[in-house]
Amino acid sequence: MTSSPLSGLRTAWMLLTRIPWPSRPGSAAAEGPHPDVLAAPAWFAFVGAVIGVLVGGVFVVLFDLVGAPTAAALALCVGVLLTGALHHDGLADVADAFGGGSTVERRLEILHDSRIGTYGALALIGTFVVQTSALAQHGRAQGAAVLIAAHSMSRGGVVVLMRLAPRATGSGLGASFTRGLTDAATVAAALSALVFGTVALGRLVPLAVSAVVAAVGLMGALAWRKIRGVTGDVLGAAQQLAETAVLVTGAMLVRHADTWPWWR
Repeated sequence: MTSSPLSGLRTAWMLLTRIPWPSRPGSAAAEGPHPDVLAAPAWFAFVGAVIGVLVGGVFVVLFDLVGAPTAAALALCVGVLLTGALHHDGLADVADAFGGGSTVERRLEILHDSRIGTYGALALIGTFVVQTSALAQHGRAQGAAVLIAAHSMSRGGVVVLMRLAPRATGSGLGASFTRGLTDAATVAAALSALVFGTVALGRLVPLAVSAVVAAVGLMGALAWRKIRGVTGDVLGAAQQLAETAVLVTGAMLVRHADTWPWWR
């Protein structure tokens, strides 16, 4: 079977967003290593950049109307709606599993439980508070730029983690996309994330790359220790950690604007 590049984009779009895209009946993700699924990860960073543009646009529009803190909170809420809380669900499940499970088997069991426990709720609340407060440190243009970079680079980093880390299980949505993932798709995702990050952040992109690598690497190492590999939930948690890391890095640099001019 062959797949056009547009088919891979469509599959990535349908997975990562809740924005309708006309498509043929059936779910590509449920068909195993279908060509569309294999091509999709190469588009993850691109779809992330589009999400960042939409969320950044909300931040820009609301900035003067309601102030930076409220605009940041509402923009992030729109991001949750656009993505169907896909990555947030993974973060909550991982927090519950890794925080409450005492064995590999028990952690994997908790990962498959759709209910959210105390650890998961606290992880979601804490992440949202940190992301909101970090985004609120920026002006309009800066906030939009850092959102584009955060959404794109975090998803590019997840594709690299998909390629490098072993799968903890052989089933599930995450396994469908990691099984058969090629070097070419991984490089395409990483390069597009770097391009979008550079366009958005300019000379600050090396620091954002470092933040993403640290966040994704930490999540990968923790997953290996806890469940001997990654799952779809782990990938979602890694995306949220990486997105938060980029937002926090941007906020930290804003505090030293004289040392780090944003657009140079």
